[in-house]
Amino acid sequence: MEVKKPDFWKNDKLYYDLKSYWRNLFGATVYKLPVDAGFTCPNRDGSKGSDGCSYCDGRGSQLRQNGILPPITQQIEAGKNFYRLRTNAESFIAYFQTFTNTYAPVSVLKSLYDEALSCEKVIGLSIGTRPDCVDEKKISLIADYAAQNHIWVEYGIQSMKEETLKATGRGHGVAEFVDAVEKTARRNILICAHIIIGLPNESREDMLHTARSLAALPIDGIKIHSLLALQGTPLGEAYLQGGLPLLTLAEYATIVSDVLEVLPSHMVIQRLTADGYKDIFLAPAWARNKLTVINAIERELSQRNSFQGKKAKG
Repeated sequence: MEVKKPDFWKNDKLYYDLKSYWRNLFGATVYKLPVDAGFTCPNRDGSKGSDGCSYCDGRGSQLRQNGILPPITQQIEAGKNFYRLRTNAESFIAYFQTFTNTYAPVSVLKSLYDEALSCEKVIGLSIGTRPDCVDEKKISLIADYAAQNHIWVEYGIQSMKEETLKATGRGHGVAEFVDAVEKTARRNILICAHIIIGLPNESREDMLHTARSLAALPIDGIKIHSLLALQGTPLGEAYLQGGLPLLTLAEYATIVSDVLEVLPSHMVIQRLTADGYKDIFLAPAWARNKLTVINAIERELSQRNSFQGKKAKG
């Protein structure tokens, strides 16, 4: 019997994208508003390290680079105005994006999250963090918000291969990620995992191992990033010295399609490639154009007559 694309996606794509998910859930288009709340990272403040992960330039958001950060409310209002000038946007998610957004006492987190949720038309939060920067108290705080709002916790993992986590200087292992996911899922909080395709010394099978491992966990969404060589990072320096092999666009589209095939059909695909960093971008050149990359992935899936979840277990 032929396996068909799920009807519940209600889209014309070959994967379950975030826009479709929100339209299905809320009956409207929802927009994410990036917020820089001034957090740092244990991999940069000396707690676990000072140089950060090997692919991260450590500068933070453009707002941070420009000087004193505006209040969260001001950042959100600026984001809302940006979308309202171009669309009829009415619903927004405040995305705590920069660095580790649970890396503070619970009282501080509550004040910041409360401020974001007090803004008109903000219906929820997306909180980017590390699996080694949550505990039961912080998860309980987030669970309280999730009872009344649309809440995601986004955990960076990048790879489920221990050797890769050590080589990139993540400062934590697979076990800490799995523990954080399980604790978070038990409190009915939506979880998004971040992975990078093309990390040094990873084979196609290593990347598929990451995808299959995430598929077996209670994870609701995923962001798939292409590896970028950036100025000011160890991997950027390796690239400049000729020691960083990078995937071609065709290779990236093939592997991402492989990954999508083994992910469950209900897992929301929040991102298919990396973008940004224009001022420090080194390579690969194809990654500069996000639409070109997405089109290449969709073309690969179409040529296979395939889609997200076609080879998923269960």
